[in-house]
Amino acid sequence: MAKVIAVTEAIKSLAEAESRLNLSRTEDEAFFTEWQTQLPSLSDSEQTALDTLRRRLLYHRADGELLEGAVTLLVASPLLELAGFYDPPFRMKAEAAIPYGIASLHEIAIDDGEEILRGRIDILILQNQLWVIVLECKKTTISTRSALPQALAYMMANPDLDKPRFGMLTNGDDVLFVKLRAQPTAEYGLSRAFSIYTVPSELRSAFQVLKHLGQGITTV
Repeated sequence: MAKVIAVTEAIKSLAEAESRLNLSRTEDEAFFTEWQTQLPSLSDSEQTALDTLRRRLLYHRADGELLEGAVTLLVASPLLELAGFYDPPFRMKAEAAIPYGIASLHEIAIDDGEEILRGRIDILILQNQLWVIVLECKKTTISTRSALPQALAYMMANPDLDKPRFGMLTNGDDVLFVKLRAQPTAEYGLSRAFSIYTVPSELRSAFQVLKHLGQGITTV
């Protein structure tokens, strides 16, 4: 019987994620163009909503670090709602079970025959069984990149090997986007980090990327 291990225990570093999942990072700029090209323009209402979102973030951030729940409420959920991910044709599940080797609700399980890696996902958006957004909210005192190994493990569990998967990682201060393809070889690419806390325009730029991903995936 396969041994059950928590994802956070089995994969603690990017090197471990790449080794165990047979993944590699690509530096090919043509691999992940979605965060740079053909970004949609923003309406006046969207810009107003983003300005309000950032004011709230700064207000609550002034009292100290933000835990995961606060980051979800102040940053992640409003961005997803504004980008249309809570409306058709998308389906939202919070801390959802993933239909691949799962054993119980709210868990993901990756089974390689010897070990089952199990963990939780903060927010998952599905579109035709394609994982659109895997969102890992970390404390604001922790780098967004620290969530990358775990996020890659979750994204690799997608049974639909033909379609790309996208992730958005945020700690409330920064936003980082990830693209992963499983075929013909498993590889991933990263966007630059968007500093939404320090630079006012960065939140708008990050939202444009998120909106672009949603528009692109609905046409796949």
